[in-house]
Amino acid sequence: MAIEIVAPGLGCSVQDQGRSGHYDVGIPPSGALDLFSALAANLLVGNDEGAAVLEAAYMGPQLRFTAPAVVAVTGASMPITVNGQARSAWESFDVAADDLLAFGFLERGARIYIAVAGGIDVPPLLGSRSTYALGGFGGFSGRPVQTGDVLEVGAGIGRPGRQVPEHLRPSLAQEQEQELRTVLGLYDYRLAERGLATLLESTWTLTPVADRIGFRYSGAELEWKPRKQPFGAGSDPSNIVDAGYPLGSIQVPGGVEPIILHRDAVSGGGYAMVGTVISADLDAVAQSSPGTRTRFRQVSLESALDARADRRRRVQELRTALG
Repeated sequence: MAIEIVAPGLGCSVQDQGRSGHYDVGIPPSGALDLFSALAANLLVGNDEGAAVLEAAYMGPQLRFTAPAVVAVTGASMPITVNGQARSAWESFDVAADDLLAFGFLERGARIYIAVAGGIDVPPLLGSRSTYALGGFGGFSGRPVQTGDVLEVGAGIGRPGRQVPEHLRPSLAQEQEQELRTVLGLYDYRLAERGLATLLESTWTLTPVADRIGFRYSGAELEWKPRKQPFGAGSDPSNIVDAGYPLGSIQVPGGVEPIILHRDAVSGGGYAMVGTVISADLDAVAQSSPGTRTRFRQVSLESALDARADRRRRVQELRTALG
């Protein structure tokens, strides 16, 4: 069977759990920005955890099916309809041949994930079907989908009516406020004492510059320590001699507008990483919409590892709940 893209929505692309093992040669992992929601969508329809899904930001696509299928939608809160009839998120449901899956206006969160039993069948590249649009490869023709595209779906037998328990569904705050746990370093020492306090005590607002590469925030200006420009580094006070960037790195070019790097970001460069948002909170970053008020809360590496273990337990509980 296949899916016809009647309308592409915004930034709708094929993603999976990511392309690991190539960051050292400049290829980021890509994959779903909200990995938990993508995983839940696959488990709902009976797919392997790494099957390819569709990710769309802020505005959902319109999809027409050429044959009966089982579908699930997770992630952001966005009304779902099949031929104009409402369907529930975080629950698998049937669609028939020629049915039209569509979405209403975004209510909370930022990104939805659409899984179809059998998975989106695009060629794997370096072990993943994820789209890396900046590099022009992976997914469907290395780009977001467009009107008229036809996506093949693999063989699969789903089961409608499966639900993710309420307590396992991510909380999407209506107030658009969040706290992101952050491990300081490697270059926080470059900030003046007042600059570091500003980073951690200010409320930052997510700007419209928020995509698969990075999320930019506004709200204050950080003070850097004076220094002599190092050989091989730029003149901006936040410039360093090039270094690798971990996912979740916080950079503050010029001391203004911190940027959290996400799953399509470059693997290294010449800006200081003053901190890193912990891996357990990157799904929450993915579900942030412009205007979200954000605080960076310093935590220890031990606390970050505990949070990662808690997330793994939650994922295992999801697997168990969905059989």
